[in-house]
Amino acid sequence: MKPMGRRGFLTASTALGIGAGLSTHAIVSEVSENETSDKTSDISRRDQDLPFIGTEETFSTPTLLKLNSINQDHIAFLEEIGLSDLGQRRIGDMDAGGLNVQILSAHTPSVQNVPGQRGIDLAYRLNRQLADGPIAKYPGRFKAFATLPLQSPEAAADELERSVREDGFLGALTNGHIAKKYLDHPDFEPVLTRAVALDVPIYLHPGYPADEVFKIYYSTTRSKYTEEYQDYIFSGSGYGWHQEVLTQCIRMIAYGVFDRFPKLKIIIGHMGEGLPFYYERIVNDMGEPTKESLEKPIGQYFQDNFWVTTSAFPQTELLELLLKYISVDRVMFATDYPFADIKEQTDWFRGVDLPREDKEKIAFRNAEKLFRMKVSVK
Repeated sequence: MKPMGRRGFLTASTALGIGAGLSTHAIVSEVSENETSDKTSDISRRDQDLPFIGTEETFSTPTLLKLNSINQDHIAFLEEIGLSDLGQRRIGDMDAGGLNVQILSAHTPSVQNVPGQRGIDLAYRLNRQLADGPIAKYPGRFKAFATLPLQSPEAAADELERSVREDGFLGALTNGHIAKKYLDHPDFEPVLTRAVALDVPIYLHPGYPADEVFKIYYSTTRSKYTEEYQDYIFSGSGYGWHQEVLTQCIRMIAYGVFDRFPKLKIIIGHMGEGLPFYYERIVNDMGEPTKESLEKPIGQYFQDNFWVTTSAFPQTELLELLLKYISVDRVMFATDYPFADIKEQTDWFRGVDLPREDKEKIAFRNAEKLFRMKVSVK
């Protein structure tokens, strides 16, 4: 069966509800929704000049496509949406949506499942390809997170430092577990130590589960109800990814990573990967059992060590919930291009009813501060 891709998958899922008709509530609320729409339009027109930095923007290469795709149809879909385009198509989409800068990161799970010297060499080549390619060709339009050969932690730490110092990269992006270990494992302390020394963040992007977890959680023996692409999405963007990242965040806090590295900076995407929904539950239920082992209340680490991006979740109610628990100074804009449409998300955010100062923080100022950069305004 030919995979539909994330966009097609979501479109098809949404279409299932089209024939259901309007509920009574929807009919009654139509007037108030129209009023809200008018207000949103007014705010959007006011904020047309808002610059944007996209902090989670994905790219691939022919090598990565072969390494990280489930079959040829999947590769064809990723090529069709422009994942490996780092030229005029990408720039055109950025211009159409008013996205000034993309911070690029490699297609999940990048090269972190490649052990030894091959993984080290692949990471170096990918980073150099960005530095010598789009970053050099389109000054001011692209920045990047380093790809790291995480199965070789000392080499990964060295490549992080090289890419930051020589290529001007802004930090690193990881993709879930590394050979069934997370960043709280002692093996990765060289990477965390170097990130702190360089004062650059690590972006925790989701990754796919270990095979054993996949079989238990995301597959079935009932062939009528499963196929390769469905299970892939279930374990990934459809659900599993977001739980996986939040689990890693709690692990890093509960197992003392931020007590050992109090200045470590961590970024998570997708409007907090479920954190706003679970925040009070996590803080209340995990507070007591960690009170004696941790140096600070568990909720304080989310305030001190984490930044959150909006990537692929252009939903105002979720942003409002996020801002209930996380400071507006720690929230950054992202689109998750090319898996999500840039213009749809910049248009959404222009219409969000927040003070202009707060919108500027989220759209570009927080990223400027965290990454010590300036937005390139066309």
